[in-house]
Amino acid sequence: MIEQNFVEINQIDGFLSFIWSIDWRDPWLLGLFTFHITIFIMAIFTRNYGNFQALLFFCLLLLVYFSESINKLASSNWKIFSRQQYFDSNGLFISVVFSMPILLNCMLMVGSWLYQSTQLMKNLKIAQLEERIKNEKKLEKSKSKEE
Repeated sequence: MIEQNFVEINQIDGFLSFIWSIDWRDPWLLGLFTFHITIFIMAIFTRNYGNFQALLFFCLLLLVYFSESINKLASSNWKIFSRQQYFDSNGLFISVVFSMPILLNCMLMVGSWLYQSTQLMKNLKIAQLEERIKNEKKLEKSKSKEE
């Protein structure tokens, strides 16, 4: 049974009509976008700080995990902070404006980690090859001294 505070999904004609019906100047939505931009900037500027990024990644994934609970809480208290009831029973709105940008930031962090890993592997291989060349030169010098 659907709670009365939810917008039923059959009331939504289409994704684009749903998006266009949103009042994007609502203060809490502006705050949410500020949050997403702040997280994006934090993910970019802290890309060399692995521990902080791991903590940020974990916290962001927890927010996505609890988005259903956040949706239920927001649907029952929407009059406190919003001009309209956006929180549908299937979580379309919270998925689009809350979870999707968070997951995109998480993908950005994973991509950064993969890039850093490939750079580290490349540098390690270069160091190994240089060490091998250095050892071969030492071996050649020692052979030439013996002759």
